[in-house]
Amino acid sequence: MRDADRHDLIRVHGARVNNLKDVSVELPKRRLTAVTGVSGSGKSSLVFGTIAAESQRLVNETYSAFLQGFMPTLARPDVDVLDGLTTAIIVDQERLGSDPRSTVGTATDAHALLRILFSRLGRPHVGSPQAFSFNVASISGAGAVTVSKAGRQTKERRSFAITGGMCPRCEGRGAVSDIDLTQIYDADRSLADGALLVPGYSMDGWYGRIFGGAGLPMDKPIAKFGKRDLDKLLYGEPTRIKVEGVNLTYEGVVTKIRKSMLSRDVDTLQPHVRAFVERAVTFTGCPDCDGTRLTEAARSSKIGKVSIADVCAMEIRDLAGWVEELDEPAVAPLLRALQETLDAFVDIGLGYLALERPSGTLSGGEAQRVKMIRQLGSSLTDVTYVFDEPTVGLHPHDIQRMNELLLQLRDKGNTVLVVEHKPEAIGIADHVVDLGPGAGSAGGEVVFQGTVAGLRRSGTLTGRHLDDRAKLKEQVRTSSDVLEVRGAVTHNLRDVDVDIPLGVLVVVTGVAGSGKSSLVDGSVAGREGVVVVDQTAIRGSRRSNPATYTGMLDPIRKAFAKQHGVKPALFSANSDGACPNCNGAGVVYTDLGIMAGVATTCEVCEGKRFDASVLEYRFGTGDDARDISEVLAMPVSEAAAFFAADETSVPAACRILDRLADVGLGYLTLGQPLTTLSGGERQRLKLAARLGEAGTVYVLDEPTTGLHLADVEQLLGLLDRLVDGGKSVIVVEHHQAVMAHADWLVDLGPGAGQDGGRVVFEGPPADLVAAASTLTGEHLAAYVAG
Repeated sequence: MRDADRHDLIRVHGARVNNLKDVSVELPKRRLTAVTGVSGSGKSSLVFGTIAAESQRLVNETYSAFLQGFMPTLARPDVDVLDGLTTAIIVDQERLGSDPRSTVGTATDAHALLRILFSRLGRPHVGSPQAFSFNVASISGAGAVTVSKAGRQTKERRSFAITGGMCPRCEGRGAVSDIDLTQIYDADRSLADGALLVPGYSMDGWYGRIFGGAGLPMDKPIAKFGKRDLDKLLYGEPTRIKVEGVNLTYEGVVTKIRKSMLSRDVDTLQPHVRAFVERAVTFTGCPDCDGTRLTEAARSSKIGKVSIADVCAMEIRDLAGWVEELDEPAVAPLLRALQETLDAFVDIGLGYLALERPSGTLSGGEAQRVKMIRQLGSSLTDVTYVFDEPTVGLHPHDIQRMNELLLQLRDKGNTVLVVEHKPEAIGIADHVVDLGPGAGSAGGEVVFQGTVAGLRRSGTLTGRHLDDRAKLKEQVRTSSDVLEVRGAVTHNLRDVDVDIPLGVLVVVTGVAGSGKSSLVDGSVAGREGVVVVDQTAIRGSRRSNPATYTGMLDPIRKAFAKQHGVKPALFSANSDGACPNCNGAGVVYTDLGIMAGVATTCEVCEGKRFDASVLEYRFGTGDDARDISEVLAMPVSEAAAFFAADETSVPAACRILDRLADVGLGYLTLGQPLTTLSGGERQRLKLAARLGEAGTVYVLDEPTTGLHLADVEQLLGLLDRLVDGGKSVIVVEHHQAVMAHADWLVDLGPGAGQDGGRVVFEGPPADLVAAASTLTGEHLAAYVAG
């Protein structure tokens, strides 16, 4: 190979990250490469875990050892040869920070540019840009500073003031919380008798000693507390106390709840804590700032007749028009930069958002497109952009726009790597790498490299299904009843009335931002008997696996314990059964300071995680008996057959295994760490877990996310089985195969944001195709026509 040719390729030889089996590929630079394959085939392991990870590690190594000490340490991927890399920029589907003060505006440059603009043009003038920031508080004080006079340095005490824009009442959150004290304590009981109802507040440990050491009456019912003691119990400020010779801090229960629970996004809390917060706390718009997060001074400064709060509440496409009309030569460069940022939002299909929108409320697809905005105006070239299903959350109408943006990045001289399932996005690729042939241990191999036309002729699973088209049903199910929605006004919904049929498969459609999620989340979720399977991330440590997440491990441990007459905790690698050398991790971690730590397989348990004595207990009979580590190493399909032989002892586990197989996860091992699962696998794992909940109506939010074309057919079969089993299924979806398979469609629109929020069609899919009267109808008609 000539050197010139080598410099035009990213060469990967012998990659073994996760399930990759000595994969070797050569990817053309400055081209758009689509990486395809079934969920779990190794796409993310190749693109993110190998190429992007090594690029980031090499960039980090260019910094000094001092700076590297503040960076995350990255290990070199398990690969023999990896060269031709350029700087990688990852644009993934990870949700943006869910800090209550993070908004769409603060997550991009837009809010910072607006703050500068108002500090220059706003009247009355109220101060510097930080005076318009709801993340900067107004404080004043005094401190010592060193000054030079006549060649001598002396210290002087000087006063200072910082004028920030943070509303003091809500501390820049836009909302205040009201706590239901009946959920904090049982007034008829004493502290010693367990009056506190807050998770973790047990009087058996240090909490009991701290409350007693603070002088609170421990044996008196709280109903008989005096005003002073009750105020101290609930609202006491942090105070240093000494208990049994140990210096500790006492603070009131409500004071601590506000710091430890209410200062964080509720979705990041542990399930039992989140349930408590949702039960005990109500959030209302801040009455002082009217939910704008800003001080009165910041809101009083205006350009023309609008304040910074007003412009942040506008839809971004309207804000772009307002900025375009400003004619201020003194700030022309600033206006140009702001205009480019806002136009990028519109170009990428997010013009319906407002800058004040909390970033934690964005979907994975919206978050990914917000991250793209920073890249669209970049002058950098010869960069490797890595995208994880950029079409997620996009209506077919919007996919063409996304394709144009990807090609725009490529045409600027960049390498674009896209992990993708949608045929419309795969079709624009210059080069395709197809992984498979299956998933998990059955995947991890390159089954095709070449052009899209070559992929169609290749005979691989992706190639065979690339041109699949679902057909409209000849006969749709009829509804048994309806779920009434009346006067829905959540977000952009405009007093929507709609009857959602029950006992059938209903698909809610519409362009991104049309109001689909607002309708379902605001008017369907939360009703009795409704089970919602959304796209919030699965949370768990590297010790978490499908068996622990689904609750399957509990009946398995009890079955082992019952057969041998021992306690179930022995069969937990996180409890009594853990290997004492690695504490049940299976590996021993060595911290190497600024270098990446090393994880080596535990020499004592050989990676099995359990103490040797525990592995002497086996479940089953004869040669088919297995120890707990062997059970956790089984794929779902094998475990289902193993436990089916003695189903009466573990019926709960058998039901969960059947659901995992139903959602297409039969290849996963029971003990596979959740951190190694792909996005599509995690969502289907969540679906399998939620299907076990008692409910009559199941609501699914884009269940085709992360699904290969071949897997969509299996999903449709699962949805049919749910409906035929007496359930009602409501699916929010963009995938045309799911739309075509529906019994009833509810189409929202006609556009997004202020242009949406109305029901523009409801009825069978065939009627929508015949009318082709909406954007969804036009695209669905073209889809079924082939």
